[in-house]
Amino acid sequence: MPTGTGSATDLGVDVAAILDDAREMVACESPSTDLAAVARSADVVARVGERRLGVAPERIVLDGRTHLRWRLGAGPSRVLLLGHHDTVWPIGSLLTHPCTVEGGVMRGPGSLDMKVGLALAFHAAAGRDGVTVLVTGDEELGSPSSRGLVEDEAWLAEAVLVLEAAADGGALKVERKGVSLYDVRLAGRAAHAGLEPERGVNATLELAAQVQAVAALADPAAGTTVTPTVARAGTTTNTVPASGSFAVDVRVRTLAEQERVDAAVRALRPALPGAGVEVHGGPNRPPLEAAASADLLARAQVVAERLGLPPLTAAAVGGASDGNFTAGVGTPTLDGLGAIGGGAHADDEHVLLDPLPGRAALLRALVADLLAAPTNPAPAARGARP
Repeated sequence: MPTGTGSATDLGVDVAAILDDAREMVACESPSTDLAAVARSADVVARVGERRLGVAPERIVLDGRTHLRWRLGAGPSRVLLLGHHDTVWPIGSLLTHPCTVEGGVMRGPGSLDMKVGLALAFHAAAGRDGVTVLVTGDEELGSPSSRGLVEDEAWLAEAVLVLEAAADGGALKVERKGVSLYDVRLAGRAAHAGLEPERGVNATLELAAQVQAVAALADPAAGTTVTPTVARAGTTTNTVPASGSFAVDVRVRTLAEQERVDAAVRALRPALPGAGVEVHGGPNRPPLEAAASADLLARAQVVAERLGLPPLTAAAVGGASDGNFTAGVGTPTLDGLGAIGGGAHADDEHVLLDPLPGRAALLRALVADLLAAPTNPAPAARGARP
């Protein structure tokens, strides 16, 4: 496990302060679906951030969800530090999963995903001009209200650093699959299943045909998965089903694959005479392709070597984050810069404390490096936003 070669003091890191900040945020439960809880959490995150950054954030409430933004300095924002304060844990989780720090491990709901990451962001941005810290409140739901906000801030920046937890062994996340979600609805015609089934159009049979057609769109060699999931059809056991539906989960490594599958799903046509097919949904998050992270990864590796940290590794992961959105607008994006640990969304969610000084030092030094030398053209030079 990466630890760094120097002490926290050698690296200029106040680990105790980072842990205090993280504990304060973990202690305020913030399930994404509870608007009041997310608002309470935003108050706590705002207080912690103001204490470290010296200024209060802008509060941005969209569809009842509270997001926070700090724009530091009078000049244009050049580096975006991105995170979220909502979690998957329901109210009351602290009673069964209390926040503890012992034996070199921090535990607690949302500690790894991603309140320690927020604490790291505040400490890395402190005293910096040209940095924006954006903390959203609905990432775990797919960012329904904050997507536009995330994309707008990314478009203004030269680089985006995402404070999601690291991959196994502390690896940075340089590639994330894009996600598309579909609801395919089938229309048939009801008839009595015993007396005159031939007068009906069986939506279950249509569903079966369409499920097979959709599943065949997968391409394992390209890393594309197309998975029919929840399916429903019919109303009673003695009636030819008049309707049905099934959900589809698509994961892709490239935008070209996402577009190919989307076109094919939308081109579905009925297999049975008299049946109907409607497709709802579509791409939810674009892929974070490796090319979007390559330059930032190389810079981070140089910074880590300069600090005397172990060599940085990189990983491709299947899960999505708001980094998919920032890469989608063309801004270089490096993900997984948050805490190192395991068990995100699970009973054993935890953060390892030994690597924390190195992680904090890496993030702060990388921000400084990016502010010293541009990595991406100014927004105006990139043309109109996609």
